[in-house]
Amino acid sequence: MGAAFHDASLLQQMLIGALLGLSVYLPLSCGQLSLATPGFYAIGGTTAALLSTRVPALGGGDPTYPLSSVMLEMAVAALVSGLLALGIGKLVLRLRGIYLAIATIALVEILRVTTLNQEALGGAVGIFGIPQPFNNPGGYAAFTLVVLALICWLFARLEDNRTGRAMAAIRDDELAAACQGIDTAQTKLLAFVFSALVAAITGVISAHFFNSWNARLGNFDASITTRAFVVFGGSRTWLGPVVGGLLLTALPELLRPVGDLRLIVFGLVILVGPLLAPQGLVTPERLQGLGRSLQGLRRAPGGGEPTEALDPGPR
Repeated sequence: MGAAFHDASLLQQMLIGALLGLSVYLPLSCGQLSLATPGFYAIGGTTAALLSTRVPALGGGDPTYPLSSVMLEMAVAALVSGLLALGIGKLVLRLRGIYLAIATIALVEILRVTTLNQEALGGAVGIFGIPQPFNNPGGYAAFTLVVLALICWLFARLEDNRTGRAMAAIRDDELAAACQGIDTAQTKLLAFVFSALVAAITGVISAHFFNSWNARLGNFDASITTRAFVVFGGSRTWLGPVVGGLLLTALPELLRPVGDLRLIVFGLVILVGPLLAPQGLVTPERLQGLGRSLQGLRRAPGGGEPTEALDPGPR
């Protein structure tokens, strides 16, 4: 029972990491080095903590917190984060590269310090006793898996339509994309807002799962960690951040048997990974190669080489 509980809890944390990786990936798909994800993640967590503990009408006193209230918290958190991202994005997205990264880190720190100094938002102590919509980590994992699958489906659709192609064009060459008639400012803003929505929704799930919330969960360290998910997994397709988030979230737990050395090994993995795979573990070329391999196996009876019609040659 204890092992199953631990496994489900680890799976839930891995799924949260995958969602945060997707949030970081969206601005990067437009070539924007935004590190604002932990800030919007904190907005989602704080919103869920406040609504669930201080609004009795949502059912915080019930034995099991209603899932409909969780969905309402997601909607409120997404609305607040989306509006903030819309306003902030029009200003900071004029910057590029390291300047944009510094501006978004400043946003994360402003939100963190503001929350820490406002007792109404939990202050330095945080908010405890957040009601639970599920009785075990397995319920959280199943719910989060559904959310992740839905968001992945939306990302896959996005990459195949005009907006996704515009994002890829901006990432490759923003000036050339603008010359082709793409509204680069609007496309980058759209990606930034969508990123905020995903992070806020993830924050709501995390607040209930952790049973408490503190502003320190959305800090500069989280910005670097979530960025590593995308670098390690790959930034050219939505599947890369999912793989990176799952693996890098699980890795510290898998390395626990080595004791104090696990953090050193974890750091080495993050350091060596980009050196061996500069574009990440998952790239469109690798996915295409895998698809061709699987297609060849389906064509070949018994899993052997694909059979082809023999050319009888000229007669």
